[in-house]
Amino acid sequence: MGWRQGWSAALWAAAATPALAQGGASAASDPAATPAPAPGEIVVTAQKRSESLQKVPLAVSVVSGEAVAAQGRPSLESAASLIPALNFQKSGTTLNQSLFLRGVGTATFSIAGEPSVSTVIDGVVYSRPGEAFSDLIDIDQIEVLRGPQGTLFGKNASAGVINITTRQPGRRFGGYAEASFYTASEVRTRGAVDVPLSDTLLTRFSGFYGRYNGNIHNVALGRRVNGYQHEGGRAQINWTPSTTARFALIADYHHNNDDCCAEVIGTGPLNAAGQPIASAAFAALPAPRGDKSRAIAQDLVTRTRETGYGISLQGDFTLGTQTVTTITAYRDYKNTEIRDGDFLPRAYAGFNQLHDFGPQRGHTFSQEVRIASPLRQFLSYVVGAYYSRAFSERIFRRDDQVCTSAAPATSLVPCDSAAARPSTFPSGTADFGSVFKTMSLFGQGTANLTSRLRLIGGARFTADELTVFHSRDTLLAGPGINPSFPATPTGTGQPAGRFNGKATNTNLSGKAAVQYDLTRAVTGYVSYTRGYKGPAFNVFYNLTATGTNAIAPETSNSFEIGLKNSLFGGTLVLNLDAFYAKYHNFQANNPDLVAGVVVTRFTNAGAVSTRGGEADLLWRPLRDLSVTGGIAYTDAHVDRFFQAPGAPATAVIPAGTSLQFAPRWKGSLAADYRWRTGGAIDLFFGAQGNAQSKQLALFSPDPVQRQLATIKGYGLINLSAGIGDRGDRYRLTVQVRNLLDQSFAAAIQNGGPSGSYRYQIPRDADRYVGVTGRVNF
Repeated sequence: MGWRQGWSAALWAAAATPALAQGGASAASDPAATPAPAPGEIVVTAQKRSESLQKVPLAVSVVSGEAVAAQGRPSLESAASLIPALNFQKSGTTLNQSLFLRGVGTATFSIAGEPSVSTVIDGVVYSRPGEAFSDLIDIDQIEVLRGPQGTLFGKNASAGVINITTRQPGRRFGGYAEASFYTASEVRTRGAVDVPLSDTLLTRFSGFYGRYNGNIHNVALGRRVNGYQHEGGRAQINWTPSTTARFALIADYHHNNDDCCAEVIGTGPLNAAGQPIASAAFAALPAPRGDKSRAIAQDLVTRTRETGYGISLQGDFTLGTQTVTTITAYRDYKNTEIRDGDFLPRAYAGFNQLHDFGPQRGHTFSQEVRIASPLRQFLSYVVGAYYSRAFSERIFRRDDQVCTSAAPATSLVPCDSAAARPSTFPSGTADFGSVFKTMSLFGQGTANLTSRLRLIGGARFTADELTVFHSRDTLLAGPGINPSFPATPTGTGQPAGRFNGKATNTNLSGKAAVQYDLTRAVTGYVSYTRGYKGPAFNVFYNLTATGTNAIAPETSNSFEIGLKNSLFGGTLVLNLDAFYAKYHNFQANNPDLVAGVVVTRFTNAGAVSTRGGEADLLWRPLRDLSVTGGIAYTDAHVDRFFQAPGAPATAVIPAGTSLQFAPRWKGSLAADYRWRTGGAIDLFFGAQGNAQSKQLALFSPDPVQRQLATIKGYGLINLSAGIGDRGDRYRLTVQVRNLLDQSFAAAIQNGGPSGSYRYQIPRDADRYVGVTGRVNF
């Protein structure tokens, strides 16, 4: 099915749960800022206090925790299908995955580059991208703040913020248990329980476990891969010792054991012009079938071992009319990547084996303090200070096996056969890392000039310090293995030296907006926002002297106009916006060839811009019927590309080239209905569709590579039906994911054997069926 047909089918399909959430504030909200929300009102903490979504002068998409849980896997990857402005880059490990908002994001292998889209969970900023890509369990809602958020959030927020809040402990004992079973041997379980110890001391405990065999068959090992085994939990304690103080202590842990994500070889061997050529290597590979490929032949299972935990303490104190909030947090993260980099079942003459092993560890300490005034006064404000220190280190080893043969080049000769000359085993190990330190002061105020007219202004002063280190020891030269770096004098017998780099920067970002209530149900706003992301370095395994320069901070100027409509007594919410943003010193990856292996160079790409329009919809025409959806048009492209240090002029990406993972059109539509039969059992029906146009997966100066790495447009439809008792104690739901069995790729990269292209095939690229049982108690 083409994207046009998929778009139409998905948008007119009628998710198991609504995409726009209803509910109260989280622990991260201001406990005294607003009265209780009216029934059906959407409450967000996008401005670090509890407010109605319709009164916040910025574009925000809100997704309920139930909507995310109803996806094939509850994660930001799944949430991206519900939010038109949000896109996700899938990679072989969570370390290298990225989020994009309005076509802007940061994709890098560097340990010294930060994301453009910041992820915040219960008020705590996750400094490394990979930390946020585990399972999202016991989530209340996800708020997606589109565009630069350089005032109240600031850290890693030059393109936007994913603000996630978790469920709060209840005042009565109770909870739920849920189990899901899907085809292809996928099992997911989760549950939570509220245990109030007293009227002032409330606790909540949640846990999850999931296992999946995978969607790709490894013919070399006779097993399925691209699966996972995840487990973890969260504990939360809320203590309210008085009417003027409240504390929230949250601890979480997760352990992931994934054999994900092996890339299928989706094309045959190709020359630089994209034309087919002959290659003996393909005698050992499954036949390439583009995004319909579901088989690999690799002797090493590409996989990831990941463990992460964190603890945070939030205190909210009422001092007179002011509310003081303090959040102290520590997070620890370990990730080990194991990767087959030659994509073949063994080493062959002329086709060398390349295996990677890269454990990474890191930890982050952060502290935030802020003061919020009441909302309903002439000048309301939030002011505060923020500090974080994030340390990361990776010890990455690359092992090769190289041999030659006198046999014709058309023959495929294994290195361990009699026809091959003896193998050599080049190897290199690099130890590299970074320390990010950020300190900032911020404030935002709203002047309520009249009952209808408001002026909003804010600023953030940020001071960044980034230090990096790198050393690489190479025992023997080989494909993809550079000489030792930094080099030591020949004949000294000493290992490589150590490269150290440092970059500092200060910045003033901020926001100015005008907001006017056209009627009691219609609010318009116009805003200007300046965004910022700190300096970076391209520190990775293959670092060379040309890559030791500091990468300048990324800044942006964004303009937005919006209209928020609550119509027909609040049963219809329709929010519209249009935007334009320009980014200077845009930090981006583009392909580079280092030591015979395709890698990506992280650099200041130059100036890029994005513009477009968006709409969010929530319609409740009946008590038991909800229709939700959204649509986004985004034109994100290069304005002027820089030539990287040491790079040839041909490495410049032409003006007008689309940014990666920035489809022009993307939309979603969902409906769910509860049929109250009048008896003991009610029936539930749901459908959710999403569709998008084509998007570029490879940000490359080469037009042939861009063409071959373009993901075609597609549309997906998901259906569900269930039964449950009228007291909502039990429910059994059956769902079909990807009803039309629409195949698609989540990412496409060059660098496969003999010029071929590698595809990431996600779970949702195939139709599958599941059943979920839930008990509430």
